[in-house]
Amino acid sequence: MKQDEQQGERLQKVLAQAGLGSRRAMEEWIAAGLVTVNGVVAQLGTRVHEGDVVRANRRTIPIKTPGSDLPRVLLYHKQEGEIVSREDPEHRTTVFDQLPRLRGMKWIAIGRLDFNTSGLLIFTTSGDLANRLMHPRFQVEREYAVRVQGRMGDERMRQMLEEGIELEDGPIKFEKLTDEGGEGYNHWYRVMLKEGRNRIVRRTFEALGLTVSRLIRVRYGIVNLPPRLKRGALLELEPGEVSKVLDWAGMQMQPVHKKQAAPGKGNFEKTRNRPVKAGSARKTAHLSREKTAGPSGKKTGVHAGKKATTQGAGLPRNYKR
Repeated sequence: MKQDEQQGERLQKVLAQAGLGSRRAMEEWIAAGLVTVNGVVAQLGTRVHEGDVVRANRRTIPIKTPGSDLPRVLLYHKQEGEIVSREDPEHRTTVFDQLPRLRGMKWIAIGRLDFNTSGLLIFTTSGDLANRLMHPRFQVEREYAVRVQGRMGDERMRQMLEEGIELEDGPIKFEKLTDEGGEGYNHWYRVMLKEGRNRIVRRTFEALGLTVSRLIRVRYGIVNLPPRLKRGALLELEPGEVSKVLDWAGMQMQPVHKKQAAPGKGNFEKTRNRPVKAGSARKTAHLSREKTAGPSGKKTGVHAGKKATTQGAGLPRNYKR
């Protein structure tokens, strides 16, 4: 038996894997006396074992053996008119309404998309994974298809790639920028950047005198928006794909081997609004084959099937011009 298995799992790691937040945030909860183990206020350095009763923020957290489970990862094709928030005073539709319900864990949105932006959203039950993919210091790539009213000249494109421009909250520079063509007054561009400031793509084009009429996130890190994943639909990554994402992010976890229902034979998870088949749209690609620098600092090329492609002016197949 490994020494870690004898000593148990670090408490902050267990809480982060349950989706309550990053390990650093969980350490702050423990230091503040907000976590108990078997009825006793936990201390920093506490380790827990399967069967221990852990309570944090009025929730009971199930304890599993070290490395027994992978976190869950969902891909969601967000529609315009949805918000990325659990609650909204204006009672607008929230993306969390579409997700499967969980016990003892919660879904964490990796990154946000504003009300009028569509495309790829990633959800996970791992606070550590969410932190790795969102924290500015990891510089995870985000790629967008952008339709604007008007056209950016060659000099402006060169400036955005080489020098960047100054916004009210600091400078911004695109890592990649390609002209995807267009019809009439509308023009499409494909852009890639490594930060997620609020409305950063829209504000950048507005600073260039161009109004964004449509914005679609098509990639986040190594995860692509599957071309056949319809708007409002969900897709859960399989254990092998989750392992590849974790490896790319510099996290090592091994899945437990459980007998699963065969595809197409009742392997469904019930959501609030409709049944979603785990592994639906499986023939589409969602992990990029391109060598992309991950939070771990290494470049990894992993993929499932063919790389996600576009059709027309820089659009995923399931979009119309």
